[in-house]
Amino acid sequence: MRTFPPTGPARLPAPRRAPARPADEPPAGPNWRITPYLVLGGLFWVVVSVAAWRVPMCCDFGTHAAVVERLRADLLHPAHPMADLPGAGSPYYSPYSLVQGLFARLTELPGRVVVRLWGPLNLLVLITGLGRFTRLFSSRPWAPVFALAFSVVLWGTDVTWWSGFLGLLSMTGNLSYPSTFAIGLTFHIWAMAGRMTGRVTGRVTATERSSPTAARSAGPARPLEYAALGVLTGVVVLVHPITSIGAVLGMAGLAVARRGAWHRAAAARWALTGAAALVVAVSWPYCDIFTLVGDTGIDSMHRALYENPTGRYWLIVLLGVPALLLRLRRDRRDPLAPMTVLFLLVVLYGWASGHYTYGRLLALAPVPAQVALAVELARPRPWSTARRVLAPLAAAGACLGFFWAQAGALAPGLGVRGVERPPRWDTYGWAARHIPPGSTVLADDYYVVRSLPGYGPFLVAPVWPDPALAESERVRRKADVTTYLATSTSRATRAWIARRYGVHWLLLTAAERLPREAVVVAFNPRSGEVLARVAY
Repeated sequence: MRTFPPTGPARLPAPRRAPARPADEPPAGPNWRITPYLVLGGLFWVVVSVAAWRVPMCCDFGTHAAVVERLRADLLHPAHPMADLPGAGSPYYSPYSLVQGLFARLTELPGRVVVRLWGPLNLLVLITGLGRFTRLFSSRPWAPVFALAFSVVLWGTDVTWWSGFLGLLSMTGNLSYPSTFAIGLTFHIWAMAGRMTGRVTGRVTATERSSPTAARSAGPARPLEYAALGVLTGVVVLVHPITSIGAVLGMAGLAVARRGAWHRAAAARWALTGAAALVVAVSWPYCDIFTLVGDTGIDSMHRALYENPTGRYWLIVLLGVPALLLRLRRDRRDPLAPMTVLFLLVVLYGWASGHYTYGRLLALAPVPAQVALAVELARPRPWSTARRVLAPLAAAGACLGFFWAQAGALAPGLGVRGVERPPRWDTYGWAARHIPPGSTVLADDYYVVRSLPGYGPFLVAPVWPDPALAESERVRRKADVTTYLATSTSRATRAWIARRYGVHWLLLTAAERLPREAVVVAFNPRSGEVLARVAY
């Protein structure tokens, strides 16, 4: 007998419930798409690159341009950046400057133009690195945008004008420096280390969780990845040694916060990272970077970084610390707080020991708190009470930091009355066009000795200490310059000093006396500076 199924409504299978997503993640989608960070980060790149291009050559720009000039003249055996002496052992000759020198030789562009062209490239490395680092903690599309905004305006109401600091005003003046590239590369290193550490502990990044393809490939990092991380760290060591300390501290904070990241196999792989970094640093032929260890020659100039910490950092302390505490309350293993603590401990050591150069890490110390604040404000609603209070305060703080301290970087008319603006130093092309390549110029003016080498000439006395020149010799040279320019110095003594250093040119200010034997070649009517030739 044939049987039939019972009549009645058909039973449909129960629908599958989509797996829950963490609150800070958007729905999964294609890996490549137009995002707010791509649009606004690209706009930021254009605006800041143009603003930086408009800033005249000032501060340390001339030194970095001089480095490229020496490499353009001799790529394998460059002279000292400032003086007509061998440059062997100078840490200025890093992989970064070597690429610039090679580019200058191929294009025949002067060093000062090459350094300017590198500004937008440095900014691109920095923007992409900060975006990758922020996406370790959130794949919300606005989190990197907030992180970029906070990193350039959320500091304090007093400006820190110093190489490597990411405040908008400082950035426009220092965008072309190696320190900016080193910080951008450090962000990429942190992003790599964070992903690798997360794989060891089974905690993949927010981006990997939101991407099925990435999640499937997020297995334990291979030894080659650890070696690559070490190579990049070694490059940072050579390009900007103090920033490399920040790179290592950041990796340590990321690893320490993850329990289980230090089992035997993982420890061996991290040792591979350290070994690769050491090999890169030791094998660099232009200088022995470890001669800088224990060098106190530039500590005194960095003492200024410890002055007025309240005015320089109060905004990020007021708004960033609550964000860090919110994250710690939710996850005791969050690495942003340990990173901040490690940075501050080294900065405090620099203050207590008198090694004020460690104050340069204040350029990186606020970054974890800025990223934490960005990630918290990018989380979707419903918000907690603390987050609802923090959001308007962060917006007000960002506006205050921009208009009170940073707006002068973009346009003189922006900001409150008296807001700082980038320096407007005189240029010295009017003098450099008369000076033959490789000539030595005797000068003592603050602006001249920092700018003129960027056009190609050498100085008698370099501005900064450098392992390529004994400090006692540099001090003696400065004393000889002072003696030459003194009104009581005899003509015979001036001739002896000129012969000693091969001086044929003087560049004097309106306040300095022109020797009788000097012949004026060029004159700047605006500043009163004089270029003169001397014979002996």
